[in-house]
Amino acid sequence: MYKEKITELLLSTNREGMDKLVEHMEEGGFFTAPCSTRYHLSKEGGLAEHSLNVYENALRISGGLGRPEEFLRDSLIIVSLLHDLGKMGQFGKENYVPNMLKGRATKVNPDPEPKQSEAQPYKSNPDLLYVDHEVRSIAIASRFIELTEEEQLAILWHNGLYGPFKYEIQGNETPLYMILHFADLWSARVTEEEGINE
Repeated sequence: MYKEKITELLLSTNREGMDKLVEHMEEGGFFTAPCSTRYHLSKEGGLAEHSLNVYENALRISGGLGRPEEFLRDSLIIVSLLHDLGKMGQFGKENYVPNMLKGRATKVNPDPEPKQSEAQPYKSNPDLLYVDHEVRSIAIASRFIELTEEEQLAILWHNGLYGPFKYEIQGNETPLYMILHFADLWSARVTEEEGINE
């Protein structure tokens, strides 16, 4: 369900190379990846679900601020759905892998089967060199499509004061960045915490 809607929205932008990017997203595991290790939507398919939540909240915010739906329509689609693209991983390696815990050995079961942690179902992939996912998102998208200057900035800064670029943002905010940041925050802290879309 999320995959079809995301694909349809991305292709509707008619951005050159978008079809190849969507193919890469499918091959790279975007539609099955979790969104986090233990916080919001740390489950299979969580990344796609979160990305669509961000898009829907970005539309609401844009409309609520008196911006018509046509305001940066394609850019809203692109930054909302691709802002966490780097969380799928890169170089044929997943960003998050199951966090498997070895069970406690007993006399009856001296070598228990590992099981996935309930408290933290995923962990960062130790085989993938660490790069901030904002940077990874831009790097992946830019291999296939040309992002505008404002789209790059919005994706790079989307975590606002919670991200690595917090000191660069003050006084340099753009409308697209502000809409994306608040839509992302609202999705993670309200929509997904309260299970509004379930």
